[in-house]
Parts: sequence; structure tokens; C-alpha cells
Amino acid sequence: MRLDRFDLNLLVAFHTLMEERSVTRAAERLHLTQPAMSAALRRLRDSFNDPLLVANGKQMVPSPHAQELAPRVAEIVANAQALISSSTLFDPRTSRRSFRIAASDYVTSIAVQPLLAEMAVQAPGIRCSVIPPHTAVTEQMERGEVDCIISPEQFQAHGHPTELLFEEEHVLLGWAENPLFAKPITEAEYQAAGHVVVELSNTPAFVEQFVRARGDTRRIEVTVTSFTLVPWLLPGTHRIALVHARLARLFMGKLPLAMAPPPFPLPRMREMIQFNRARASDRGLVWLRERLRHHASATDAGS
Repeated sequence: MRLDRFDLNLLVAFHTLMEERSVTRAAERLHLTQPAMSAALRRLRDSFNDPLLVANGKQMVPSPHAQELAPRVAEIVANAQALISSSTLFDPRTSRRSFRIAASDYVTSIAVQPLLAEMAVQAPGIRCSVIPPHTAVTEQMERGEVDCIISPEQFQAHGHPTELLFEEEHVLLGWAENPLFAKPITEAEYQAAGHVVVELSNTPAFVEQFVRARGDTRRIEVTVTSFTLVPWLLPGTHRIALVHARLARLFMGKLPLAMAPPPFPLPRMREMIQFNRARASDRGLVWLRERLRHHASATDAGS
């Protein structure tokens, strides 16, 4: 079939059907009637000479050809969305856009929360959704479902642009009345202390990878899946934790905590923003990245 005889809106319908696996849900998502969505599926089947999606109980199962087409169509739809976004003037004061950011609770506290406070005054029509990074988040970004991913440099995927958001150091944090913090902490004291550590989806956090690689023999007493939960678990105990310096300073004013340098060198963490290469010129996304960098710089680790 010639391109000038093909309705490109059918690609959006195909993309949505493949994600929803339901004519009813796809119709609701595209604000169409169910008969209109069924008609779109019939036209897709005629155009590709393939059943594409076959009913199996309450769900539709894609054909092998549909599975082959899905990632190519998803990229076309994402590129088209990026083209439309980049060609539209963006004014944060009047915009009604919704942004979706993948970031840890630590990054949300440091850079996203100040941005949300700014948006409440300067960009009241903009909506923002924050989700934790996960194994399929890059695919979501490629499909245009996530605007940007914020994570340490070594955790980001290849093939899409990245920008430095900020660099971070790690410090030891503990209860203000913990006698360990009365003088410089030695490595022997560090190893002997009870520790609180963070693991995300069974994956060690950035600093944990380096600590464990050096043959660390700490006594790990508490494991959590949240960076911002760690400071709350330290007061009233002799446990200590390696935490981000910015996070430590944030909680020093809220809880009775003490901070000290670790007794061995650790690399600085480079927290990056990654976004779909097709959306590099999206004015709204350019604004979002700039404001995130602005707020991250305001909490510089050396301040």
C-alpha cells in the first residue's frame, strides 16, 4: 500500500491496541467509541493483510507479525509526538502539559520537590508524575511514556542523550548521641558498627556497589528500599549509614543526627538526566531539564 493512501492515525490505533490488548480500553484511551476502534482494527488488518490481534477470552493476543511491527510503530509514534511537541511554542505560565519523570526518592527530594514548589507559583497548569526507575523504564522513555530518567551515570542505557544533573559525595550518618561521631571514625570502627543499607529492586545502590567490591565486611542490620527512609532509622541507635551528602544535610535540620566522612575514599556519583533522542528539541522538555539543573545546583554538595 502507498503511504499517501494510508491513514497514519491507524498507527496510533495499532500502538494503543498493542499496549492495551483490548478494543474497549484502547477506545477509552483514544476517546473513541468502541465501534470506531473496531473499525480501525479492521482497517489495520486489511492494510497489513494480517489478523494482528486475535481475541482470546477477555484479552487480545498479538500475531507474530504484530509483535514484529510493535517496536517499529512505537518509535514512529514517539517521533511524531516529539515532532509535534518541538514545533509548538511552550510557555510554562500557560502550559497544560503533563511531565513524567523517573527518579528515586532521593533525587525527588533534592531536585524535583523544589521544582514542584516553583511550578505551583510559576507554572500552575503543568502536572508532574514521578515514578521510581525500574527495569523497563528505558522502553517507556522510547515509547514517549516517560519524559526523562534521572539516575547515576552507570545505570543509564546507551543510545539516548544524557546531561549531568549534579555530582554527589557520600558521608556517614548516625544518631547525634552515637559516640562514634565524637572523633574521626576509623575503618575498624566502621566495620564493627551496625549498618543500614539501601537496595533497589534487589540491586545494590551506587555506593553499595563500590563498598562491596572492596571486600567490605560490615554487619548489615537493616536493609530498606528507600533512601529517604534511612535517616529516620538512625536516631536512638548506634547504627550508621552511608548516605548522599545532600540528603544528610537535608535531614540534619529535621532529626538529631551527626555526619562524618567515610574512613576510605569513595568515587563521586554523577547523577544524569536521560531523555529520548527524538525529543532533544522539545521546548517543554528543554525547560524541564533546565529547571531541574537549576534546583540541583542550588543544593550543591559543597554548599
